[in-house]
Amino acid sequence: MSVAIHRIHTGVVAHLRLITASFPEDPALDTAVSRALLLRVATGELAETLRIARPGPVVAFGKRDVVSRGYPEAVDAARGEGFEAIERLAGGRAAVFHEDTIAFAHAIPDANPRSQVTERFETSAELMARALRRLGVDARVGEVEGEYCPGSHSVSAAGARKLMGVGQRLVAGGVHVGGVVVVDGAERVRDVLVPVYAALGLAWKPETAGSVAGEAPGTTWVAVVEAILAEYAGRYELEPAPLDEQTLELARRLAPSHVACPSPARLATATSSSSASAKQPASRSRSGSAS
Repeated sequence: MSVAIHRIHTGVVAHLRLITASFPEDPALDTAVSRALLLRVATGELAETLRIARPGPVVAFGKRDVVSRGYPEAVDAARGEGFEAIERLAGGRAAVFHEDTIAFAHAIPDANPRSQVTERFETSAELMARALRRLGVDARVGEVEGEYCPGSHSVSAAGARKLMGVGQRLVAGGVHVGGVVVVDGAERVRDVLVPVYAALGLAWKPETAGSVAGEAPGTTWVAVVEAILAEYAGRYELEPAPLDEQTLELARRLAPSHVACPSPARLATATSSSSASAKQPASRSRSGSAS
C-alpha cells in the first residue's frame, strides 16, 4: 500500500503501530489477522495497533445472523453473488466488503474493556466523519433509517446514505474497534445484500447504501486512506510496522473458525490448508492505488 503517512507531533499522546498487510484472496485469514492482533495486543505482546486493509469481496456475518434460521440460505446467496462468506470479529448484522472498501481494525489494550464502549464508538465515528469531511463529504454520525447493519454510530452522507459502519469486540485485556468504509461500488453492496437480507428476514432500504465516491466523484481509495490516517495522526504518532510471523501464524490457526457455515468436509479442508500453509513463507498482498 502506498499512502502518505502524516505525523503531527503537537498534542500527540501515544504511539500507534500501523499495519497495512491484506489478504484479499483469503477472506477468513484476513479476518483472523485482525483477531490475532487483538489477542496479542490484549496480552501485552504487541503495542496498540491500527490495521488498514483492502479486502476482497466478502459478506461478513455477525453472531445474530449465525443463529438465524435463514443463515445457510444467506451464505449461499452471498456466494452465489461472487462474495465469500465469513463470520465477523465485531458485532452487528451482515455487512459487505469488497475491493473498493477500506477495512479498519484498531486493537487497543484495556484492562477494563467494558468501561468505555460508548466512548470508543463515539471517538471512532467522529474520527471517520472528520476524515470524510476532508474530502468534501457532508459526513454525519448517526443511524440512517432503513440502513443495513444498523448502528447509532454509523457515518452517513447527509444522514441519508450509509458510508461507514463500526463494531467492537471485547476480550480480557483489550478491545477491537473495526469496520468498513465504502469508497466506491455502492451498487455491489446493494446487489449482494438484497438476497442476503431477504434470506435472513431483515428489512432494509437498499437506497441507503452509499459510497464516498458517490458523494465526492473521483475520490480514490488511497485518498480516503490518507484522510483517515491524517485524523489518526492528530491523536497518535503513527509507526508503520510489518505483520510479524508470530501474528500471522496465530491468524492461520484461527482462520478456519471464521469460515461461514463450514460443512465437516469444508472445515477439514480449511484446517488442512491452514496447517500446510503455516510451513510456507508468508504470502502478503499489499494493495496500492485505487483505480
